[in-house]
Amino acid sequence: MKVNPSIFKSYDVRGTYPDQLDEESALRIGQAFGAFLAQKQAKKGKVRIVVGRDARLSSPSLSKALIKGILSSGADVIDLGLCTTPLMYFAAGYYKYSGGIMVTASHNPGHYNGLKFVEAGASPVGQVNGLNQVRDWAIDDTKDLTAKKKGKVFKKKVINDYVKFHFKHFKAKDISGFKIGIDTANAVSGIMIDPIFSKAKIKTIHLLKKMDGKFPNHEPDPLKEENLELIKKEVIKKKLDLGLAFDGDGDRVMFVDEKGNWVRADIITALMTNILQSQDKNKTVLYDLRSTNFIKETAQKLGGKAIMSRVGHTFIKIAMKENNVYFAGEVSGHYYWQELFCGEAPFFAVFTILKYLKENKIALSEAVAPFQKYFQSPEMNFKVNDTKEIIKKIEAKYKDGKQNTMDGLRVDYPDWWFLVRASNTEPVLRLGLEAKNKELLDQKIIELKKEIQG
Repeated sequence: MKVNPSIFKSYDVRGTYPDQLDEESALRIGQAFGAFLAQKQAKKGKVRIVVGRDARLSSPSLSKALIKGILSSGADVIDLGLCTTPLMYFAAGYYKYSGGIMVTASHNPGHYNGLKFVEAGASPVGQVNGLNQVRDWAIDDTKDLTAKKKGKVFKKKVINDYVKFHFKHFKAKDISGFKIGIDTANAVSGIMIDPIFSKAKIKTIHLLKKMDGKFPNHEPDPLKEENLELIKKEVIKKKLDLGLAFDGDGDRVMFVDEKGNWVRADIITALMTNILQSQDKNKTVLYDLRSTNFIKETAQKLGGKAIMSRVGHTFIKIAMKENNVYFAGEVSGHYYWQELFCGEAPFFAVFTILKYLKENKIALSEAVAPFQKYFQSPEMNFKVNDTKEIIKKIEAKYKDGKQNTMDGLRVDYPDWWFLVRASNTEPVLRLGLEAKNKELLDQKIIELKKEIQG
């Protein structure tokens, strides 16, 4: 089977297993990535690539094939085995390896799988900075990507160093004493809970701890509110301080307050902005353009800076490094930290908020209340024939608003805004809105739906 070019997305490889992504494809992509890094880092000596994998049923065989491909390109492999995506990023950056690949399809259902790539410094590799070249080499079966001398495999465990890294920045006594419910959705994120929360002296009730690549209880996607029902009920039943829900590869986390209410991730980003910039207004924050305006308004009030970015970890990490951004948050529940090579850092967000709650002796619902002043729609998905044509039509209709086309079309008005954009991971058009009152929000949702559906 030739490598299917359609599995190469804006910032990763993603497809259904085995019809779109199989072991043969993984091997060839491993060769291409090894050759890509060898060319890019030609003067830096031996190429060493970290490889990790999630708990999907197809991940062990895909990882094995991927490693075989990397070795044939002449690069060495640092095999982390079962790990979260943040662990792979940490290993690539902390130990100064040439790059890394994570075998995962993140939050997608069990029959999907994929690959995430980083180069030196744990910098992401997406279409804008090299993934297209990897794709072109992988799909060209006439191109010889093998080296005269194969690489070697080395095993490595990194959890202990990852935990120690966090506790260089946090003291256990500052975040201890909480009772937290955690849902890891039978996914690989479960391996992190005991090591890091026991060190923090936090009592946890761990739901769906047993790893099962079929994800039998619910999808590992905490952005879908139906997947939060279990943790919501547990928080209320056990009278916990809050709940956390992680995704399929451990790089996203959603918060549930002590009343069992889901707290949107952009509200968490607004709270983080308030905490961090109250400490130091020079800690620039970045948010994706789906987020509430309250993030920007919070930063302005504190004399700080908040930068809007397009959606996607590759674009956000590049923007963080270009703009010296200390913290970033996405509506999808990704939180990024400059100290962790601008990579996803769910525990930094969790610990920062716990410390704030303890210092101020307040509950999470009280902490986020000041940032929940506006009314927001959920992100709505529409299957359409031509996303570009629909966005073009909407752009013409709403030309009287302030338009931003960095990622789809965002149009701002004094009392409301909306965003329409094509998904980077699914064949759908996404719509999201925010307004200063519920009536206006409901009116504009109906209006925009008509424009999209015709």
